[in-house]
Amino acid sequence: MSIRWPRVLTPTLLSQILKKQKSPVTALRLFDQAKQWFPSYNGHNGSVYATMITILGKSSNHIPEMKYVIEKMKEDSCECKDAVFASVISTFSRAGRLEDAVSLFKSLHEFNCVDWTVSFETLMDEMVKESEYEAACEVFRKYCYGWEVSSRIRSLNLLMKVLCQVKRSDLASHVFQEMNYQGCYPDRESYRILMRGFCLEGKLQEATHLLYSMFWRISQKGSGEDIVVYRMLLDALCDAGEVDEAVEVLGKILRKGLKAPKRCYHRIEAGGCWEGDREGVKRLLTETLIRGAIPSLESYTAMATDLLEEGKLVEGEEVLLAMRKKGFEPTPFIYSAKVKALCKAGKVEEAVNVINKEMMEGHCLPTVDVYNVLIKGLCDEGKSVEAVGYLKEMSKRVSCVANEETYQTLVDGLCGVGKFVEASQVMEEMLIKSFFPGVETYNVMIKGLCGMNRRYEAVMWLEEMVSQDMVPESSVWKALAESVCVGSIDVVEILERLVSSKC
Repeated sequence: MSIRWPRVLTPTLLSQILKKQKSPVTALRLFDQAKQWFPSYNGHNGSVYATMITILGKSSNHIPEMKYVIEKMKEDSCECKDAVFASVISTFSRAGRLEDAVSLFKSLHEFNCVDWTVSFETLMDEMVKESEYEAACEVFRKYCYGWEVSSRIRSLNLLMKVLCQVKRSDLASHVFQEMNYQGCYPDRESYRILMRGFCLEGKLQEATHLLYSMFWRISQKGSGEDIVVYRMLLDALCDAGEVDEAVEVLGKILRKGLKAPKRCYHRIEAGGCWEGDREGVKRLLTETLIRGAIPSLESYTAMATDLLEEGKLVEGEEVLLAMRKKGFEPTPFIYSAKVKALCKAGKVEEAVNVINKEMMEGHCLPTVDVYNVLIKGLCDEGKSVEAVGYLKEMSKRVSCVANEETYQTLVDGLCGVGKFVEASQVMEEMLIKSFFPGVETYNVMIKGLCGMNRRYEAVMWLEEMVSQDMVPESSVWKALAESVCVGSIDVVEILERLVSSKC
């Protein structure tokens, strides 16, 4: 790829040049030789280092090169953003090198980085994902009190979540109570995590006390978003057969700030007749909370997305109806949750209808996130060709531009159903937009095209793959050889020996 160099090189221009390179190796070469070619260049700043690290971090094949750039960044002592280290930690974790992530975090004091909060939270999150609980606790104890970590609430929430997952809500409760002494304050997610832990372990008495401790916030702010936490306890009480207790708790919720219609509460008071229909009681409780909440976009959003994430489509739709009656229109975030829930339930046609009809009637333009959710749902159902139509639809909208996730989902989906020619066309457009697929995508594409006797396209993608300094796997060479030399076993065997000796 030819490079159009400016007369005067600046860090901003160099970052733009690096981003345009298809090959990470070429980008690294330009990164290293910039000072040699432009003596007046003042040197790399944090932005250039961040760009180079991001480019190398897209593939686990360039971990050594990324480490080299990080070491140079430390030597230059330029200002480093916390988000850069967080992305490196995630890259190390994806590559199965969590020990490198821990080592990098422990060496952050050697870099010109004054805020470690995001890196700290990212490392804790990755360690928990890998079930390294003891190591995570050790890192937390050692670094959570430092001035470099400005906020610990997310990490403490994560710690509580881990404890609840291993059914130690008692310890999670201690963490919750100690938050005030850690210089932070429990947020809504803190209550939600602990409430779920108590309910899953059947500790309904502790859960009820936790709910009562939230009332002061309701009386001061009238926060309808807390209904998500309240509903969790009410459902748990109903599941345990304690309908009367649920009714009593609901009464206290109503008196503390949620002004539900009296007719709904009167129906709930007849809880004895609902003993055989606990699901009916739960729906009525949810309906009461929805109607009784102080109307606000935030409260309706919290309730709708929570119900949709649980797959409760009927209850979620009731929230949307109540929302519209109060003069609020659903946001793209809510529609995205609805589309995702419908696709998960196998109701793809209804999900399509949400974008084509419901959002249009609500004067809400679909965002790229909404389209991505629908495209993934269609691809998962084997309707990848239909999903391509939404890529074309997105190109007609000024405010909605397909991103890397859009193209990658489509290419994977088309390849998954054997539509390699169509996938090849989408991937061409993907490259034009400067989005570059991974090595596995190229391998699947080339083998698929060979299986269809589309040797020319297969070779073109092989050349593109090599131009990006990617190494095809041996099965790719075998597929190419078999497509050219049909029935010539000897040629295939020779190629296999050559590949195995080189790779």
